[in-house]
Amino acid sequence: MAEGVGGPGGGIASLLPLALIMVIFYFLLVRPQQKKVKEHRTIIEALKKGDKVITGGGFYGTVVDVKDDFLKVEIAENVRVKIKRDTITGLSD
Repeated sequence: MAEGVGGPGGGIASLLPLALIMVIFYFLLVRPQQKKVKEHRTIIEALKKGDKVITGGGFYGTVVDVKDDFLKVEIAENVRVKIKRDTITGLSD
């Protein structure tokens, strides 16, 4: 009669490397991404009139009006666009 590979604890021992890889992926990929998303959400929620922002389309502008989910951003003199808050990628210097 042939016994299982590795004997009686072989199943658990073979799952250990897989679990270790999952832990490494969590700390190297998932956790930093979650932190970045949380920081972005904080920036987006704190936007106010006068903030200089960068949109997802690459436009630099100044917030001139703040509504619930939308902002009015002036991207050139007398050129104002209405955009969703989610499209803001960050604050400009």
